[in-house]
Amino acid sequence: MSEQATDDVEYRVVAEGVRKAFGDNEVLKGVSFTVERGTATAIIGPSGSGKTTLLRTLNALDRADAGVIRVDDVEIDFSTPTPKPEIRRFQSRSGFVFQGHNLFPHKTVLQNVIEGPVIVQKRSRDEAVAEAVVLLDQVGLAEKQDQYPFQLSGGQQQRVGIARALALKPKLVLFDEPTSALDPELVGEVLSVIKDLAVEGWTLVIVTHEIQFARQVSSQVLFTDRGVILEQGTPAEVIGDPKEERTRQFLDRILNPL
Repeated sequence: MSEQATDDVEYRVVAEGVRKAFGDNEVLKGVSFTVERGTATAIIGPSGSGKTTLLRTLNALDRADAGVIRVDDVEIDFSTPTPKPEIRRFQSRSGFVFQGHNLFPHKTVLQNVIEGPVIVQKRSRDEAVAEAVVLLDQVGLAEKQDQYPFQLSGGQQQRVGIARALALKPKLVLFDEPTSALDPELVGEVLSVIKDLAVEGWTLVIVTHEIQFARQVSSQVLFTDRGVILEQGTPAEVIGDPKEERTRQFLDRILNPL
């Protein structure tokens, strides 16, 4: 582990040569990219292209087999053994929003949001509650704080998941296809919250199949295919004028369905 380099301090995330395999299936094949502070990066690509695995390596939910990843001021070379305290320190720099909400069903909305700050970060409950109330208001759920997940719509549950991630005060927020489990009429409310976070200057990395949303909210788009980043650039470059034939084929199927 090493501290943040001084020659690339504008970057919140630096990934170099990241590899990950599950058995004989090499899912990531030496992926490298950077994410600037205060920007949103969208990761798009076909199913099975490595998008979610790439996202999970940024929080060590899936530990990379090789490569170097730095998130904020913590850098880990995954080619060498890393002590658990350093992994926890690495993980503490980011918050993760899952596809399926992953809320504790037996806890209220407020209890779900304060769980991380109180149990993991050992912050005072009063402080955590005060901040949670503000966050729930930010995602439009202030009046739902005493309800349980089963009493909420899928979109509301996902917004609680976003508030829960933000409650950890992360340097980076990771979204794994945050609307994929939602009914179509609920998608907009979640995307609206994420757009607001981007405007507020949070550093975001978002795996998404919502191409128009990626075009609107991100400053960088990564197109992954078969374990590599095949194309990366601004939304205008990657979505509006892709250079690779594989990217064009993918976007044509998504944007111009039969």
